[in-house]
Amino acid sequence: MSGIKSFNNRTDEIEKIFSSALPSFDDVQQALKATILSASGWRRVFAESKDQQDKTPNIGAVNAVLAALMAKAFSEFIKTKTGKASPVVALATDTRPTGASIADAMLRVLIKNGINVQYLGISAAPEIMAYSHHVDGFVYISASHNPVGHNGVKFGTNNGGVIAAADAAVLAESFKALCTQKDCIETAKELCTFKDASSLDKAYTDSAQFKAKALDAYKAFTAEVVSDKKDKKSQDGFFQFLKESSGTTPVTVVADMNGSARTLSIDRNFLTELGIAYHAINGKPGEIVHEIIPEPENLVFCAEEMTKLHAKLQDSSAEPVYLGYMPDCDGDRGNIVFWNKDIKKVEVLKAQEVFALSVLAELSFCIYQNGENQKLAVAVNDPTSMRIEEIAQAFGAKVFRAEVGEANVVNLAREKRAEGYTVRILGEGSNGGNITHPAAVRDPVNTLFALLKLLLIKDTPEKAGLFHEWCRRSGQEAKYRDNFSLSDIIATLPEYTTTGVSEKRAVAAVTQSDHAKLKAAYQKVFEAEWNTKKADLKQKWAFESYEPLCNNGTTETRNITDYSVSKKGGLKILLKNAKNENLAFLWMRGSGTEPVFRIMCDVKGKNEAEEKELLQWHTAMLLKANELSLQ
Repeated sequence: MSGIKSFNNRTDEIEKIFSSALPSFDDVQQALKATILSASGWRRVFAESKDQQDKTPNIGAVNAVLAALMAKAFSEFIKTKTGKASPVVALATDTRPTGASIADAMLRVLIKNGINVQYLGISAAPEIMAYSHHVDGFVYISASHNPVGHNGVKFGTNNGGVIAAADAAVLAESFKALCTQKDCIETAKELCTFKDASSLDKAYTDSAQFKAKALDAYKAFTAEVVSDKKDKKSQDGFFQFLKESSGTTPVTVVADMNGSARTLSIDRNFLTELGIAYHAINGKPGEIVHEIIPEPENLVFCAEEMTKLHAKLQDSSAEPVYLGYMPDCDGDRGNIVFWNKDIKKVEVLKAQEVFALSVLAELSFCIYQNGENQKLAVAVNDPTSMRIEEIAQAFGAKVFRAEVGEANVVNLAREKRAEGYTVRILGEGSNGGNITHPAAVRDPVNTLFALLKLLLIKDTPEKAGLFHEWCRRSGQEAKYRDNFSLSDIIATLPEYTTTGVSEKRAVAAVTQSDHAKLKAAYQKVFEAEWNTKKADLKQKWAFESYEPLCNNGTTETRNITDYSVSKKGGLKILLKNAKNENLAFLWMRGSGTEPVFRIMCDVKGKNEAEEKELLQWHTAMLLKANELSLQ
């Protein structure tokens, strides 16, 4: 992978900041209050202007102090965790404009604190996390899908994912303690100021070689993840099989990179080596031309490019399978568009559909590879659509749910593996994309290959292909045909109508910061509403009972009698019919990475009117609860 150069974008802003006027102690305390410290990562608006849409590279003095103290907290944490005086830590950024200055501040502090830093420059999140297996820990500067003026940090050890919730809490407390010390600004200045900058210069000079190592490690790791095979000979055999299949079923992948960190990652090389045609737009690092979140409203650019490519086809009989994706800025998430041959146009898949297809693919692949004698399971977050249970049931797999947050889902999967389950596929269906074991982070390349395996692994005399196996197990044999397309596969998914996470109506105007108090008030409102409306609910939607449950970290508690026990976790109301079957759910949780309160509804069947009405009811009850809780 050495053909891809490093892009560390060195800056001198930190040097200038700490040689001029510094912020006040009160400025730092106010900035600390506005910083979100969650297990999934720490985030704030790092643009000096405080404008979340500002593309300035300048972070200003207050943010420089915070970045320095974040690095100090982690350096102390990783030394304690590893028991090493000079642990090896990989440091990288996504392509946000403020990334270079944050990295420079953190690099200085890590070096000063005796950390052996390998600076990768710009790196995709799955890339640095794959490389983390070769070092002691990592610091990744990114705000994922948040607007361009935001930035943040994810921390990890050497297990391929972010640190667990318990460690994250310890690290956050350490950081807050540093920020509240009266000499914190002087501490940050001393750590960021070098009399002899040779060690800092060397870190930048060595960046290209470490970037190359990270790319090689990521490519090798992705080959293991996609093939589910550890030895290279078996991997090569599997990919040769896929390559031959892509020769008879040609595939073109279209990527809207939107200037993300994946512009400098393995995507093009990895796909083209398998004979898959690759076409990218907005491929310059930092060329962020539209909103970052890879939801339908931003996938239209990829869809438009795919439409243009299809229009240039000379021979419609040689029409390839077109798949498209757009990653977010750190490149760990990428939702999908595809060319629907039946209706002759591009379709944008919803996040829940992408995840459902990935689960279908990987469960079928587990059985294709390893046979029936497996204790299969899937780990998901609590707002993932209930369609996953239906898919899992067809393969004899169990579904376990965690609180929102990638770290929660990853740790739940680890717990279930320790109990003897095979958990190959996991993730947050509400956000799209998937985590494929042994990866511990979402990755659009793995999502693409889940779909490619569905499309390319077809029937042989010895066994059924992945899609055919799904059709058999789900009682839909009549829907299978030999020359199937992705639209045929989508048509066999269990039908559910689910609120999209990026929709405006998926955010409630909640002002109560004590979420336990809010949920206690919601319980009173909901129970009163249920008693008043249950006859209508039964007649209209066949709801005859409900079950409240909550998800905190990796623990799900069913049939709760006190809604406040969910605290800041997820609260869900399952709505059931006379047979005790789940027909819908109402869900709520305050975001851990953004200052918003999220809500959603999931309804069995294709029924947008019902989903809309239920969400309106849910919203009205929540707003009433908000008022009551503030009295």
